[in-house]
Amino acid sequence: MGTIVSQMPVAEGKSVQQTVELLTRKLEMLGAEKQGTFCVDCETYHTAASTLGSQGQTGKLMYVMHNSEYPLSCFALFENGPCLIADTNFDVLMVKLKGFFQSAKASKIETRGTRYQYCDFLVKVGTVTMGPSARGISVEVEYGPCVVASDCWSLLLEFLQSFLGSHTPGAPAVFGNRHDVVYGPADTMVQYMELFNKIRKQQQVPVAGIR
Repeated sequence: MGTIVSQMPVAEGKSVQQTVELLTRKLEMLGAEKQGTFCVDCETYHTAASTLGSQGQTGKLMYVMHNSEYPLSCFALFENGPCLIADTNFDVLMVKLKGFFQSAKASKIETRGTRYQYCDFLVKVGTVTMGPSARGISVEVEYGPCVVASDCWSLLLEFLQSFLGSHTPGAPAVFGNRHDVVYGPADTMVQYMELFNKIRKQQQVPVAGIR
């Protein structure tokens, strides 16, 4: 499965919700069928101050994420680092590790929306929220039959152009970094982490923590 996660800009003169409705209408006109809902969430943790030795040492950020496509898994991603895939008990473990990692205040960000199936493509259009307010729009497109992401980029691009038009994204970095490597769920979560951080920066909502 090759997957692309991208941000769709809000249409001029429209709200986030209205833009989502425009996108989903386009998909339905193409012949895509609704197949339930999805949710991806992310909470940010920073290294506890007590664990930092020398003055001026910067703490690390860790992103703990969930994806409704993988209900029994929890993903822990470090900035520019590895992605750990654990079971959902990892959330309980994070509470016990509060002496080492602390949850950043008001850091939870999530995207929720509808899943659509169109031939071999699975499309998810979501509203990204922080707290009570909508912050942006996420679009995820997965091409099921392909396991090496770089092999299906041209197909994904062609399909994305059919309903995103000029807002079609470029190939994600994860495609270029992994030639001939089998694509996995962690690669999708890295793309969501990058999308959420991009939206946070656009909203100028810094993650409260030690940098």
